[in-house]
Amino acid sequence: MFPTPQPLLVPNTYAFESAPMVKATGFREYDARWLFGKEINLMGIQALGMGLGTLLAERGVRREIVVGHDYRSYSASIKLALVTGLMAAGCKVHDIGLAITPMAYFAQFDLDVPAVAMVTASHNENGWTGVKMGLNRPLTFGPDEMSRLKDLVLKAEFDLCGGGSYRFVENFPARYVADLTTRAPLKKKLKVVAACGNGTAGAFAEDVLSRLGAEVIPLDTALDYTFPRYNPNPEDMKMLHAIRDEVLRTGADVGLGFDGDGDRCGVIDDTGEEIFADKVGVMLARDLARVHPKPTFVVDVKSTGLYHSDPELEALGVTTDYWKTGHSYIKARVNQLGALAGFEKSGHYFFNTPIGRGYDDGFVSAIAILDMLDRNPDRKMSDLKHALPKTWSSPTMSPHCDDEIKYGVCDKVIARLLAMKEKGETLAGHGIVEVNTVNGIRVTTDDGTWGLIRVSSNKPELVVVIESPVSEARYRDMFHAMDAVLRENPEVGAYNQTI
Repeated sequence: MFPTPQPLLVPNTYAFESAPMVKATGFREYDARWLFGKEINLMGIQALGMGLGTLLAERGVRREIVVGHDYRSYSASIKLALVTGLMAAGCKVHDIGLAITPMAYFAQFDLDVPAVAMVTASHNENGWTGVKMGLNRPLTFGPDEMSRLKDLVLKAEFDLCGGGSYRFVENFPARYVADLTTRAPLKKKLKVVAACGNGTAGAFAEDVLSRLGAEVIPLDTALDYTFPRYNPNPEDMKMLHAIRDEVLRTGADVGLGFDGDGDRCGVIDDTGEEIFADKVGVMLARDLARVHPKPTFVVDVKSTGLYHSDPELEALGVTTDYWKTGHSYIKARVNQLGALAGFEKSGHYFFNTPIGRGYDDGFVSAIAILDMLDRNPDRKMSDLKHALPKTWSSPTMSPHCDDEIKYGVCDKVIARLLAMKEKGETLAGHGIVEVNTVNGIRVTTDDGTWGLIRVSSNKPELVVVIESPVSEARYRDMFHAMDAVLRENPEVGAYNQTI
């Protein structure tokens, strides 16, 4: 028997050290995230491992799993607690040690192991922990698996058959790096800033990119879990500005920013301007469509409308599918449609064969960007960017909204905007011509300007994104109109950043 997890225990007490604590809201739509010590303890992590091992057996998956951990002060301890739970549930555990998340995904293929559990809170602030999981490579958990795992853990319905085992895979990163770099080197001489925000990707970025033949300028690659300079998040403007400054200082051809667990990549061009990841995706789609005729791409609902309206993509016969935001959703959709790639505005890119294996890997994304520059020897990154039709678009803005109420608030916003369309009301002075509710609500007006409001799957926040192909004034008007609808709900707090 194992105790039933409790939602709240007080640190420095007998109960905290002798019973599992697991807050239910830590089970998100496609991964798990908690504040360590406040929302989950080590016994709670052990219970998570027991539940995951039980779920593998329940789904008919061989009880064999890859585990790894990111560079936080407590991640190794959390991983080992997870391992004890997995072993109690009969799993053979392959521990690859310190890793970025895509390294753990690669290990599923390289070691021929069906399941994965990567201990990481990605770019979340220090104090957070989490686990990204999968049992059907290259896919990761979606709502169905997460919901069942939540039930198993919170009700302590474990199959503790025992008989598990543990294996540490020595020097696994060398196998991963070799897989990425055993190929023809770049022909074009490229100077590249590689920024890692002191996250785990810093242990590997310079090695990977230099092996491709790039001249690498490392920026904040020393491992430091306090993230002393900025959050390792390529959507964070502070990180992008730090990369900009280094690109301008060194005269680099491009700046690449990797997030805390290495599955995302952000881009600064040679002039020091950030290119939001959805626009980089359009540039890559143009480039790849010339190499792979008439491809299909999947993009998330936060992404630019250029995937549908760009004349060059239309001329190249590109098919684009707008889908739910979230690495698990886009990954699954790319797999389902056999798409060449999937692009998220957050910087998660999913390249299918022959470019990748279908999972998100910031280094694979970086290589695709460098290959694009290599195939355009007479054009700079800024040239490729300026070749796109002009739009005015926001960063991903995230007003606070508590986990317990955020879905209800979003449902009210959706109902309000749908009612406005039904009644023929205008939004920022323009008629509503299209509404997409596949993930939150994306409202497009008659001049192509659009706004999105959805729930963040990872944090107690909502997400707001705005774009206009018309003017900066229309972009700002649309933001104020969408924000006015949002502010009808007093539970919504301040933005992390705004326009």
